[in-house]
Amino acid sequence: MNLFKAAATVSGLTLLSRITGLIRENMTAALFGAGVMTDAFFVAFRLPNLLRRMFAEGAFSQAFVPLLGRAKLRAEQEGEAGGSVMVMINHVTTALFWVLVLISALGVLAAPALVYLMASGLARNPAAFDASVTMTRWMFPYILFMGMVALSAGILNTWKKVAIPAFTPVLLNLSFIAAGLLLRDHFQPPVLALAAGVMIGGLLQVALQVPALLRLGLLPRIGLGVREAFADPQTRQIMRQMLPAMLAVSVAQVSLILNTQIASRLAPGSVSWISYGDRLMEFPTALLGVALGTVLLPSLSRAAAARDDLQYGQLLDWGLRLAWLLAVPATLGLALMAEPLTAMLFHYGRFTAHDVQMTRMAVTGYSIGLIGLIAIKVLAPAFYARQDVRTPLKIGIGVLIATQLMNLVFVPWLAHAGLALSISIGALANAGWLYHGLRRQGLYRPAPGWAGFLARVLVAGLLMGLFVHDATLRFDWTGLRAQPFERIAWALGIIGLGALIYGLSLMVMGVRPRQFLRKNL
Repeated sequence: MNLFKAAATVSGLTLLSRITGLIRENMTAALFGAGVMTDAFFVAFRLPNLLRRMFAEGAFSQAFVPLLGRAKLRAEQEGEAGGSVMVMINHVTTALFWVLVLISALGVLAAPALVYLMASGLARNPAAFDASVTMTRWMFPYILFMGMVALSAGILNTWKKVAIPAFTPVLLNLSFIAAGLLLRDHFQPPVLALAAGVMIGGLLQVALQVPALLRLGLLPRIGLGVREAFADPQTRQIMRQMLPAMLAVSVAQVSLILNTQIASRLAPGSVSWISYGDRLMEFPTALLGVALGTVLLPSLSRAAAARDDLQYGQLLDWGLRLAWLLAVPATLGLALMAEPLTAMLFHYGRFTAHDVQMTRMAVTGYSIGLIGLIAIKVLAPAFYARQDVRTPLKIGIGVLIATQLMNLVFVPWLAHAGLALSISIGALANAGWLYHGLRRQGLYRPAPGWAGFLARVLVAGLLMGLFVHDATLRFDWTGLRAQPFERIAWALGIIGLGALIYGLSLMVMGVRPRQFLRKNL
């Protein structure tokens, strides 16, 4: 499969996941409101979700995929039928499964203490605290499902089957929505239906992987020989690699927790304003950055295993060019369309015009660092592919410290928008340090033609930006609240015309789609 087509496939399915996620959030607000019981659910869901980000999808994937790519390449070079690869997969699956079973069991037993540590304020309402403990016990095994999904996704992506792993998160959103609509009358309190939906979604996500793995003849077997599984050198290497990777992922979570704490001490609504702004920022980050990172990691791992420095450098160059090509219009669009987008998505019900303006400030702050956030998704896999997780970890810790120091300056000046600006500047610094590290180690050298390419992208972005800026000033976006469909039509129309101007400008200056279709997985 062509790399561009693979990235487009992942991006399109990620868009579907984001859209269904937005529907999920709107459904939750409409059916359950924003009260103490929904707080209880979000606290309970945050615990396994945090572990999912740290353990399964983050650290495990970064450690597992490069080693799997090396094992696959070695088997192909030696003419094996894949027996050694299957042994590795079975051992890793067995070790991961039983570790996650143990973690799930500990989480179920320690649920009261975990809920108290996360949200001691719930203890003032015994019913809400008990409900949160119950939901934590129901949902903690979700980490087991996600561990198996992350393992399956690593296998499928390595074998160039990118569509199913990209579609999998949609099932959680659909299960969540269905449970809220159909099961809430069967539980007391009704919010327990959402916890049931999470677990049903986890089962469906695992089940979706099975047919694809069977077709490849790569369905893992979970054994009882835990000692044998951990005795496998490759299993031990993955576990060793996971520790610094978990710390690297934890840095982002620590930063999120610190920023939430700071926002909670600002004006009422600050936490919500940065949360809504973060959701808008995550759309292009996921659609562009996550898609590129997903398709690049297996390919970079294969090139690194083969010691093909030329292919490795070409893949990085392709990823960075595509990141700039897509991130420039996304950055300008997010900054210039901050108010229309916020109004179009959130300005309903109790979300006031003041909330729109405050969220707009957060979105503008986030937009400044969008190029950095997307570039990180290309640059960090370059280190993971070489099994170097320590360099991104060191950079991440440095960025965390710098971000919090910037908060001391920006928050008194810009309030909640200062938090977004600090994150943006930190993302740009992170990307810059990763890039410098690759250049310093001699792992990447930009191909000829970068100056001309960037000039064309920036000129096209300028032309698009001038149009979008002028168009957005022609409408009273909060005043259109009574005509929501008209507001949506105008906002989407400006986005579409802006994209058309950007694309046509690039075409006139000689940039063609085929220039990004030549690198293969």
